[in-house]
Amino acid sequence: MSAPHTAPARVAVLGGTGFIGRVLGARLLERGAEVVSLARKAPAEPAPGRFLAFDLSTGDPAELTALLERERIDTVVNAAGGMWGLNDEQMYQANVVLTERLVEAVAAMAAPARLVHLGTVHEYGMAPVGTSQRESDPAAPVMEYGKLKLAATEAVVRAVEAGRISGVVLRLGNVVGAGQPGHSLLGVMAGKLDAARRAGETAQLSLQPLTALRDFVDLTDTLDAVLLAAADRSAPAVVNVGTGSASTARQLVELLIEESGVPTEITEVPAPDGTGPETEWQQLDVTVARESLGWTPRRTLREAVRELWLAQTADPAA
Repeated sequence: MSAPHTAPARVAVLGGTGFIGRVLGARLLERGAEVVSLARKAPAEPAPGRFLAFDLSTGDPAELTALLERERIDTVVNAAGGMWGLNDEQMYQANVVLTERLVEAVAAMAAPARLVHLGTVHEYGMAPVGTSQRESDPAAPVMEYGKLKLAATEAVVRAVEAGRISGVVLRLGNVVGAGQPGHSLLGVMAGKLDAARRAGETAQLSLQPLTALRDFVDLTDTLDAVLLAAADRSAPAVVNVGTGSASTARQLVELLIEESGVPTEITEVPAPDGTGPETEWQQLDVTVARESLGWTPRRTLREAVRELWLAQTADPAA
């Protein structure tokens, strides 16, 4: 099922200048919503809707409450957070403190907005090969980022279960699509392929076996899930959003090379000891998303990679 034809009337997107937040804001505008994009600082390119600078990791929740009420916001999507280039304290502020303050701000509204918080598959940690991770499974993250995102999820769930807010956490798989961050594996590979394309050269890529298996999910499918979760206040507090199948990063890189059409030479680099599918497996069970939201993934990973590549080559700043 695709996202509903209607969209919330007035939406605030925290992290509205980022990978998911920016595209979500644009989708909401297309569906007739009024969008306020919030982030720490104004982006180089205009954000969807109206941009307001607000850093909730340091700001007063009461100020955000006043902002949300002034803007008559009925839905808040938290697509903010941070991992790359941050130390542990900065990650804590960007993920845990920000979310805790957001919950306080929403709960203090005279008519609390619906909160859709974007979590991550990394909150679960790893699982035995061949198994799927369900929302009811114990969360045992191994990465510091996963631990912090889990703490943020728990803050939202506590508030929902206490009846303080209407909210849902979407635990996203590894999202792939247009605007892929340049520091991600696929972003780096797309940049190298595009540089070779523009120079008329053969791309030279050094790749490890990349045998870790992850649940990758298309960006467009992800946005559909966000819109459905925003509209359905009966959804459970935590919902997985993925394809329900695991793929290797190497498979996605190879798809990207195929979609680019750029001649490529690959140099194989040995993987570090202790890596491989037996220690690096994640696959989400998406039954709850189907039964509670009517959501199922519709797009293939090839389609996701194709859109990533088209966006890369269309970007004059690439």
